[in-house]
Amino acid sequence: MVQLKGDEKARYVATMFDRISSRYDLLNTVMSGGMHHLWRRRAARLATREDQGEALDVATGTGDFALDLALMPGIARVVGLDFAPKMLPLALQKAQRQSLSQQINWMLGDAQSLPFPDGHFLCVTVGFGLRNFSDKEKALREMTRVVRPGGRVVILDIVPLQGNGILQRLQRAYFRGVVPRLGTLVAGNNEAYRYLPDSVDSYLTAPQLVAMMEGVGLQRARYEMMGLGTVALHVGEKG
Repeated sequence: MVQLKGDEKARYVATMFDRISSRYDLLNTVMSGGMHHLWRRRAARLATREDQGEALDVATGTGDFALDLALMPGIARVVGLDFAPKMLPLALQKAQRQSLSQQINWMLGDAQSLPFPDGHFLCVTVGFGLRNFSDKEKALREMTRVVRPGGRVVILDIVPLQGNGILQRLQRAYFRGVVPRLGTLVAGNNEAYRYLPDSVDSYLTAPQLVAMMEGVGLQRARYEMMGLGTVALHVGEKG
């Protein structure tokens, strides 16, 4: 599947996430032991720094990152954008339950062609989504374009572990052996969770993503590792 490119990959990924949308949150919680909530909150704090403005969350899925951004001081409004249409109603329901629906706009759209003017947002975030884009550099250029000077682009994602030590072998065994079985048991769909290890294996390493961020014009690009080194939180600033 990871050999798919361009529009073909985009359609595949959107359809796949639509199929698992109703169980997406439960699977994320099971696979991360609930830690993904803490990782997103940490990322939201780094993205906003208590500055004033609007935030954009691309590949928002069921909206967890957008909801965390909406709770940050100084964030007047959040736009949550995703290209899987069945995810967005679930995000809207969450916002309504948390009395945040007036603070967030949900949009169907493509992170590789953002429908916003240059320099509009205080920050742009993507949580566990950049890995799925068919053209990661193009998406990063778009995210950089729409953030204002001094604003931040923040990326949270699973990254491949380098080497062949015990931790790396355990990660591969977990993603390739346990995760597809969890997908079958909890979501009734193991295809999406067979895709996960492939997408991680073919993804950028944390230093490679820093280089790509710098290549599209972001400054002071850096990262911190979480989840026993399986998850990276990247931050870059627009000059």
